[in-house]
Amino acid sequence: MRSKRKTYILALAPFLLLCFLFEIIPVIYTVVRSFIPEGGTPGFTLENYINIFTGKLYQRAIANSLLISVLSSVIGLVVAFVGAKAVHEEKGRLKTVFMSILNMVSNFSGVPLAFAYIIMFGNIGVMTMVGANYGIGFLADFPLYSVWGLLMIYVYFQIPLSTLLLIPAFDSIRKEWKEAVALLGGGPAVFWRKVGIPVLFPSILGTFSVLFANALAAYASAYALLMNNISLLPIRLSEQFVGDIIQRPEFGSAIAVVMIVFMVLAIAVQNKMMPKKGGKR
Repeated sequence: MRSKRKTYILALAPFLLLCFLFEIIPVIYTVVRSFIPEGGTPGFTLENYINIFTGKLYQRAIANSLLISVLSSVIGLVVAFVGAKAVHEEKGRLKTVFMSILNMVSNFSGVPLAFAYIIMFGNIGVMTMVGANYGIGFLADFPLYSVWGLLMIYVYFQIPLSTLLLIPAFDSIRKEWKEAVALLGGGPAVFWRKVGIPVLFPSILGTFSVLFANALAAYASAYALLMNNISLLPIRLSEQFVGDIIQRPEFGSAIAVVMIVFMVLAIAVQNKMMPKKGGKR
C-alpha cells in the first residue's frame, strides 16, 4: 500500500511543481505587488484599490465586465440546456453530426471570431448592407461596436462551451424516472421542474462558474472589435503592462486581484447555493 502511495506521489510531483511555479507563486507575487506604491517604492498602500473603485473609468470597466459576464453566461446556459437535452434524447448519426459541429465551433473564438462579426455586421458588413438595401432596420443599424454587440460575440463562444459541459450531466437523467413521473400523471414539464432540473442543478451552477470566469477574463475578441473604445477589466489590465508611455505594474496587479476576487466570489456563491446531502454540499 505504501509503495503504491509513493508511486502516486512521484507521478503527481511534476504536476504539483508546475502548479506551484506557474500558478501559486505568480498569484502570491501579484497580491503582494498590488499593495506596493506605484513606482515600486518600498511600502504598503491601499491607494491602488482606492483608485480602482473610485475612478470613473475603472468603475465603468467593472460594471461592463460584470454585465457582459453574467448576461452571456445566463443566455449561454439557457441555449446550452436546450442543445444538451436534444443531444441526450437523440441517438444515431444526427447526434454524431451535431457533436462534430459543436466541437468545431467551440474552437472558433478570439480575433477570428471578432473579424467574422465585423464582416457580417460591421459598418459595411454583409448583413448590414442587406438590411440597408431591403429596409430591415435592426440589421442596417446593428450596434456591433457597443456593449450589446460585444455581448452577442461573447454569447457565441459561451454556447458551445456550456453545451459541451452540460452534455455529460444529462447522462445522469435516467429513463426510469421519466416513466415513473408519467405513471403518476406528470408530463414532461412536471418531470423537468420536479426531477430533471434539481438533479442537474449542481452541474448547471458549476457550468455557470466556468462561463462567468471565461467571459470575465476574455480579452482577444473585445480588443480586436473595439480596442480601447470600451472599458473592460482585461483591457484596463493590459494597458498597465504594455503602455507605450508609462507602465503601472503595481496598479495592474491590483486590477488582476480584483478580477480574481470576482471569480472567487462566483465560486463561493455557487457553493452556497449547492444543495446539501448528508449535511455536506
